[in-house]
Amino acid sequence: MSVTDTAAATPSPRAVRRQETVRRILDAAWALSRERGLTGWTLRDLGAEVGMRAPSLYVYAESKNALFDLMFADGYRQLAERIEATERPDDPRALMGTAARLYLTFAAEEPARFQLLFQFTAPGFEPSPESMALAGRAVGDLAEVLVVAGVDDPAEVDLWTAVLTGLASQQVANDPDGDRWLRLVDTAVDRLLAPH
Repeated sequence: MSVTDTAAATPSPRAVRRQETVRRILDAAWALSRERGLTGWTLRDLGAEVGMRAPSLYVYAESKNALFDLMFADGYRQLAERIEATERPDDPRALMGTAARLYLTFAAEEPARFQLLFQFTAPGFEPSPESMALAGRAVGDLAEVLVVAGVDDPAEVDLWTAVLTGLASQQVANDPDGDRWLRLVDTAVDRLLAPH
């Protein structure tokens, strides 16, 4: 690697500071969302949390929906990291169970993140194409698991995503600190893979 390549690969101090500030903003936005719900806080509230006036936040997100887009992308990056860090069993049924438990656990541990990523509960918010590409990769990972298990009919993939989202929704809404719907993963896998 040449000196030029090394310099290009190393972010500038300004870029590092910007990344750190965006991280602080995202962490505060997630904390406010956990505490007050996705729509229960303003950019002014967020500015107070990170020690900025609301106009200064516009440098990073020109509106609350732009901030939701940053959060949406951040949430899918978190999911991608979780997927990447999870060992994939060789057995297709076990692989499906692992994928389903990963998704349900991810959903249940942060209800506000689940609502933003999977339920679109923020009025007027529409993810950017870049953020939707991150979401598409996560759905692609799920579809890949299904194909390994022998499920490649698009209608069956839709059914599986609906079942998982339904289980996650029930878990988040009705037993957020428990595992009532998480315990149904193996049953859901058995039903989907049962001969028709």
